[in-house]
Amino acid sequence: MAGNMTGQLLNNRYLVGERIGIGGMAEVYQGQDTVLGRIVAIKVMLSQYAEDPAFTARFRQEAAAAANLQSPYIVNVYDWGQDSQTSFIVMEFVRGSDLKTAIKERGSINQRKVAEIGSQISQALSVAHGLDIIHRDIKPQNIMVQPDGNVKVMDFGIARAKNSMMDKTDAVLGTAHYISPEQAQGKELSPASDIYSLGVVLYEAVTGQLPFDGPDAVSVAMKQVNEQPAPPSELLPGISPDLEAIIMKAMSKNPADRFATALDMRHALNDFLGGRPVHLGDLAEATTTAVIADATAVVSPVRPGYASDKTGVMSPTEINGMARNSTRQRNYRGGNGNQPKKKRGALIAIGAIAAVAVIGLLAFLLLGRGCSGGGKEVPDVAGKTLSEATQMIEDAGFTLGSVDYVYDEKVPADSVISQTPRAGTHQEKGTKVTLTVSQGVEQVTVPDLFEKTANEVRAELQKLGLKYEAGPAEHSDTVPENRVLRQSPAADQKVNKGSTVTYYLSAGKEKVEIPDVVGSQEGNATATLTNAGFKVTVDYQSSTDVQEGLVISQSPKGGDEAEDGTTVNIVVSTGAQYFTASAYPTGAAGGGSVSPESVSVAEGGSATFYITTNSGYKIASVVDSNGKSYGASSTITISNIKGNVSLAVEFAADGSSGSNADKSSTSSSKKS
Repeated sequence: MAGNMTGQLLNNRYLVGERIGIGGMAEVYQGQDTVLGRIVAIKVMLSQYAEDPAFTARFRQEAAAAANLQSPYIVNVYDWGQDSQTSFIVMEFVRGSDLKTAIKERGSINQRKVAEIGSQISQALSVAHGLDIIHRDIKPQNIMVQPDGNVKVMDFGIARAKNSMMDKTDAVLGTAHYISPEQAQGKELSPASDIYSLGVVLYEAVTGQLPFDGPDAVSVAMKQVNEQPAPPSELLPGISPDLEAIIMKAMSKNPADRFATALDMRHALNDFLGGRPVHLGDLAEATTTAVIADATAVVSPVRPGYASDKTGVMSPTEINGMARNSTRQRNYRGGNGNQPKKKRGALIAIGAIAAVAVIGLLAFLLLGRGCSGGGKEVPDVAGKTLSEATQMIEDAGFTLGSVDYVYDEKVPADSVISQTPRAGTHQEKGTKVTLTVSQGVEQVTVPDLFEKTANEVRAELQKLGLKYEAGPAEHSDTVPENRVLRQSPAADQKVNKGSTVTYYLSAGKEKVEIPDVVGSQEGNATATLTNAGFKVTVDYQSSTDVQEGLVISQSPKGGDEAEDGTTVNIVVSTGAQYFTASAYPTGAAGGGSVSPESVSVAEGGSATFYITTNSGYKIASVVDSNGKSYGASSTITISNIKGNVSLAVEFAADGSSGSNADKSSTSSSKKS
């Protein structure tokens, strides 16, 4: 076997999920196409076949052929690939369950529903046969019943085109319970082989029982070649004669006596469903005796056995070797108008004799059953444990047949879900009763979600059939924000499929409220912030409003929240800053004076200067060092001083008043 491939990424595109099925040649996983983002089914060839170049070549060729099949009743094939030694086919993921499961659960299916299923399968086969593709493995396990009741045929894994270069093989591929006689003998196949298999599927669906069973695949295949099945009406007295005739015609031993095409079979089934007459031609039944080792003997009734229902490989030599020692017991075929009249007369005579013999045998059996109460009644063991069911079966005179284990959410583990033959039916003493036993709810391994995002968590849990729930976020010093910090249940634990996994995202490092230190002394502010878990940086700035040494501002501000270890910057006052304001006269000598000559002013403050003009002179201009001009006034004020500044006062002679150069100047004093 290929081993569990869950979690592998094939061709860097297809993510393999849980295994959803396994057959004789391959196993199937649910997966995801990571490029298109859709759910798919991935069929992986088992390793014992993958190592065979011929099987690998067949796998590739038939995947390509199946990809061309377009029908609402055929599972779409999207891609084929090979990754290392793994060969795989990517298919449409179909929701629902296979027909075999439905048969096991119900025992038998309503005959009209069986006819609908048969009609849809016939349409699918008609499409395949139209492209010269023969399925070769039609069986209930390969028929998916969707929630809307429609079916899809899947698994063309061993199908082959009629023109395939690998048409001949020393092995017989197929499932013994459903293969046609010619397939069991390794003969060349035709679309009629699929029609035979479909007949077997419908037989089992409508009666709840296989037409042939045995202890191994070879014995079952031999019966397919040599024996005729009991008419469905013997197992289901209420079956419509038309539907029974359709099934028996499809199961004719001679391919020429079956429906000419799958489309013909579809028409017959649709006529039955529409209440129209079903014309199949003359059907005659002939019987012969079985000869084993040159001695005439009656073949004993077939009882359920242990032959596998998986696709397998059988040797045609073994089957044919056993088949040569026996002839067919009876034949059920459509009439052939081309037979010589003498031969047909002989057949009619033989048929009449055989009919008398059969009537006598039936009378004997019926009388015998009447005396014995019609056989033993099969007990109802549904809901019983396997040991209890076994005891009840044996106490009733029957024997335990095969036991199939399936997951079931409703039926407790080790309890019987269904049985074949059905409870209440009368069967011969010693008949084997097969059971389907619950394994309980399917167990799933919880994945490791550590440090994954919420989207990644949801996708992974959904893929495994698990539910999810987000718990409250939690702070962490090591796990990044919005990544999974922890989960419950823990990784690698086994839980029931459908269980809920709670994940907790990281909220990052825990945040702390920043203390407000504005107005505090520098030393106190630094200590307060450090004790609260923050780092501190200090800048200095002059201020006329804040006393030297006190904190003017901080960033982030007090009251905000920040992670532990965040840096907080504080700005500390250096007190007011002083600048020099000075003034000086220019121009005519002795024209006047300015006072004070210099004054110290705090940043943002102002300085006032007084100008004295001597007689015979005037103020020509007043300009400060920043280029600002002032009017010819005896009082000049410089406001909002931000740096050292000087004031130049220019004097000039006043021509209208004569020469006053000898007049003395007076000094002005600064007013505070």
